Amino acid sequence: MNQQPEWITVGALADGFASDNHILPAIDDLAGRTLTLYFDNGWQIEHRFDTQRLSWNAPGEPASAACPYRATSVRPGFYLVDFLKQEQGRTHSVSLVLDLQQQCFTAVIGQMPTQAECSVDLFSRALAGGELTSVKAQFLHGSIDAPVRAETPRHSPSDELIGLRNHYLYSSSEAYEHVYLNANFYSWQCLKGVEQGLADTDRCHYYKIAEQLYLFVWREKIVPTLGLVLIDLQAGRSDGKIFGYQGTDFSNAANFPVGALARVLNRTHHG
Repeated sequence: MNQQPEWITVGALADGFASDNHILPAIDDLAGRTLTLYFDNGWQIEHRFDTQRLSWNAPGEPASAACPYRATSVRPGFYLVDFLKQEQGRTHSVSLVLDLQQQCFTAVIGQMPTQAECSVDLFSRALAGGELTSVKAQFLHGSIDAPVRAETPRHSPSDELIGLRNHYLYSSSEAYEHVYLNANFYSWQCLKGVEQGLADTDRCHYYKIAEQLYLFVWREKIVPTLGLVLIDLQAGRSDGKIFGYQGTDFSNAANFPVGALARVLNRTHHG
């Protein structure tokens, strides 16, 4: 009789993904640049980059303390900038998809649940009509270095991944399969690696960034996890990050890069 595979923390998952992986190298293309992001909601935030750290501020406000960031590019003209910021005693994940071809961006702000929020069981969540996951993600859009106008391009929600069954090889030891079910959910299973044998169906979000280039975000309900990747089907690869708690005491955040060689296994069409 097969043993039940064990769920692990995000910190333990990071250890499994650490060696011989397919993450893209961090780049310093943005070093020395200042980009002003004009949000659809009226925010205006200036971001200043050096080789390893960035700071930001709204007009008339003091600059934030500089914090480490990671910038990668899966395709020329597109950057994923990822960092953590502290606000009101909580750690928030910030991921910026910078589209320098169209001078627009998408920002994903993620927040892990508290221990009390995690203690609410799934059945109670379902009966209350809420989401099963307690991980939060906010999606914001806008323009770069110019105020938002009616004709400003937008990264829009997309259904182009729905129906795909994809294989992702993260390293020589870590492989996963994704099945994109519908606009709200996808299924995953670990084919080999530290989560081998585990599988689930979780809440997800899809945005089209360019032709065959997608932002995919998922929010897991068993172990609090926010995953975010850019998937380039043209190049056959993905790159992004996973955010969660380092251990079981909810005291330290884990935020580590992931990248995979990606291939489409098949597509299902429902008539």
